[in-house]
Amino acid sequence: MKLNAIALAAVLAATSFGAQAEAKSDWTVTGNAGLFTDYRFRGISQTDKKPAFQGGFDVGHSSGFYLGNWNSNIDSEFFGGANLELDFYGGYKGAVGDISYDIGLLHYMYPNSDRSLAEKVKNTEVYFGASYSIVSAKLYYPLGDFFSAEDNVGGGNAGGSYYLDLSTAYDLGGGWGLSGHIGYQKLKGAAKLAEIDGTVTSSYVDWKLGVTYALPNGFVAGLAYIDTNRDYAGVGGTKISGSTAVLSLSKTF
Repeated sequence: MKLNAIALAAVLAATSFGAQAEAKSDWTVTGNAGLFTDYRFRGISQTDKKPAFQGGFDVGHSSGFYLGNWNSNIDSEFFGGANLELDFYGGYKGAVGDISYDIGLLHYMYPNSDRSLAEKVKNTEVYFGASYSIVSAKLYYPLGDFFSAEDNVGGGNAGGSYYLDLSTAYDLGGGWGLSGHIGYQKLKGAAKLAEIDGTVTSSYVDWKLGVTYALPNGFVAGLAYIDTNRDYAGVGGTKISGSTAVLSLSKTF
């Protein structure tokens, strides 16, 4: 999911033939791309602790409506043969006084994930977010089977496995930025995860503390410390959660 993507507003200009004057468009189109030493989604590695190349685009309208796409490579063993994650989302952003809000729908796709699974892995979530000053909160709630866990694993209805994200970002000046995040993932039914010692858990907490530095030509270098309170195992039994440092180089355009 788009826990590491960078949004940047870019205004399109139209030139008048008569006056040759620029006029602001109601539409904005931006793109983003980045290289990361690991792809951590809600604290858990999606690439088996290997590098990831990620990118996408966003289209926004002055009315507040927007849509976008985000993509990343993933480890095929984790997703039934799929090596690509495709995310599509759309929603509406607005403000009431000093409080901004964001409401939308997010759909995750994993092409070819049915090579070794009964059903393709997919997930659709509705999200509700609000922000004030440098603090934001967002709730993600699945519509139906959570990442196809019930279809492919069994063990009961995985619906209702919500995620709560609390984040902050602060401009330190001089091109430096500081960010923090803490998240709570509730897991139900087939979505419950087993730790390395075999303990099955119904929830976990993840957190991140990151620093960024703006480089020339629009590039941004980043370093983030990421951790969880659970030690989950991947397909081969290797640890895919817990503490790690992730380096990144990204650009918006």
